[in-house]
Amino acid sequence: MEASRPSTPEPPELLWSSILNSVLSSRSITSKQILLLGQPTSGKSTLASALLQKPLSDEGKDDNRNDFALGYDFADVRDEGDEDTLGRLSVYTVPSTSTSYTALLPHFLPPHLSLPHTLVVIVLDWTRPWTFVEELQTWLEWVETWAKGDSSRELEIVREENRERLQSHIQQYTEPSTDPLPANSTLSGTLLPLGPGTFTHNTAGVPIIVACTKADLIDEGNDMAAGASGMGSMVKGKGGEWEERTDGVMQVLRTICLKYGAALFYTTTVPTTLQVLRQYALHLLFAPPAPPPSMAGGEPITPTRNIFPFTEKPNTLDRDRIVVPAGWDSWGKISVMRDGFDAKVWGEAWEKDLAAEENQAEGGGAKRLFASLVPDQGTKPTPLPPFNNPTPEQAFLAKNYDENAKKPDRDPRGAFRNPADLAAAAAGIVGPLGSSSFNLPNVERALTEMEVGIGGGPATDPARRSTRNPTVPSGRPPGLAPVGTASTSSRSPASPVPTAGSPSPTGGQTQHEVLQNFFQSLLSSKDRVGVSAAATSGRAVTSKANGNTSGGEDTSL
Repeated sequence: MEASRPSTPEPPELLWSSILNSVLSSRSITSKQILLLGQPTSGKSTLASALLQKPLSDEGKDDNRNDFALGYDFADVRDEGDEDTLGRLSVYTVPSTSTSYTALLPHFLPPHLSLPHTLVVIVLDWTRPWTFVEELQTWLEWVETWAKGDSSRELEIVREENRERLQSHIQQYTEPSTDPLPANSTLSGTLLPLGPGTFTHNTAGVPIIVACTKADLIDEGNDMAAGASGMGSMVKGKGGEWEERTDGVMQVLRTICLKYGAALFYTTTVPTTLQVLRQYALHLLFAPPAPPPSMAGGEPITPTRNIFPFTEKPNTLDRDRIVVPAGWDSWGKISVMRDGFDAKVWGEAWEKDLAAEENQAEGGGAKRLFASLVPDQGTKPTPLPPFNNPTPEQAFLAKNYDENAKKPDRDPRGAFRNPADLAAAAAGIVGPLGSSSFNLPNVERALTEMEVGIGGGPATDPARRSTRNPTVPSGRPPGLAPVGTASTSSRSPASPVPTAGSPSPTGGQTQHEVLQNFFQSLLSSKDRVGVSAAATSGRAVTSKANGNTSGGEDTSL
């Protein structure tokens, strides 16, 4: 009997813990993220403070402040009564398009976990409208790369679910009405197909908002140098061209946003425009998932209510508060705004830019077409000077050495190495060194003869000495004045020194003798004493020759 009795199931372990975990998971706070992508000084700090409903710090007001590699802040999102916390909102700010910044995001926001809970806000600055298309292409391509991730099977499922949710949101969009919806309203199981050029890209279904900041500066005609107006001199006229170009910019942006299922907003520092942007961002983040496919019988589907409804109507007329929600726009509405605009042509031009085929088709891509619509009026940086590649030191010296070696006049030693070449340069040399006879061998020989003459010895070669200077006696040192002529010492100090080529004032001295006197003054003190004695003896002989035979002179000598 006991064997046939069924056994009682044992209670699972940690029963209360499992119950508490289930209750906690049902009351857990949902976390949502917003990525703010934009260039420096584009107004990201103002948008971040408005999305988080926090006052802007003093650092955020300074346009020249230094951005972090990746900014982060968070705040709790509460209901209308500010009673219950419905979620936690985190804002990540990327300072520029540099890969050193964007490469950090996948580490903080892995796509397979954060893709269903992330909204991307691309910030464009109306003070630089000529950069709109280029920046949009850069950021949208990065979003596609980030959402692709590692292309794992798990990530592909998340991407498909996310795209279905965004597509359902676009197809089910209806303009806000003052009349409340009935409580028993249902949706038909049949959805209208997407229009041409609508949601053709953004395969991961990432919710995107293109926010054009500083829209209140569009109508200002200040000088571009002050950075106040992005339209520059075009605004000063305030004519049809100005309105045509601003409308053309809006049409181009709407055409690109339509391809990605994105919304377009113009914001200013007025709190109303920022509040509308925050309301729509929460509306996209908390959008319900796509409804399941209808049954064969076509039973009506009860819509899932969004806890953050968006009640602002679309606005394409007020330039400082443009509101174009995702799902409202179409090619027809874009073309009606201004005649002559072909949304299909611009869509094809955008495709050419993405495929890098801008130079393969006539008319170019969207970047080239947009440059003709809004010319670049930004301040160009000063071009850098050409790079100066200096010659290596050894090569420079070797080159100049070879050039100078070929010019004997550049080397003072060349005059002594090649005496025959000195005659051509004699006109530029001052003094007795201009003579070719005063090279080193001749000077050495003259010094030798001077030493012999100063020593009082007989001349070694009387014939040669008499040939050089026949007026000099054999017993006198060379260089002294001959007997009967005025001595050198008797000449006035102010009298000029005879130069080469001029007649000698003594009538007997030549250039050779002048040079001998010059070298004689450079001898040692002993030789100078000998020269002085010889000069005294010479003066005594001269006095006797003139008839002075007084004993006083003989006594003094």
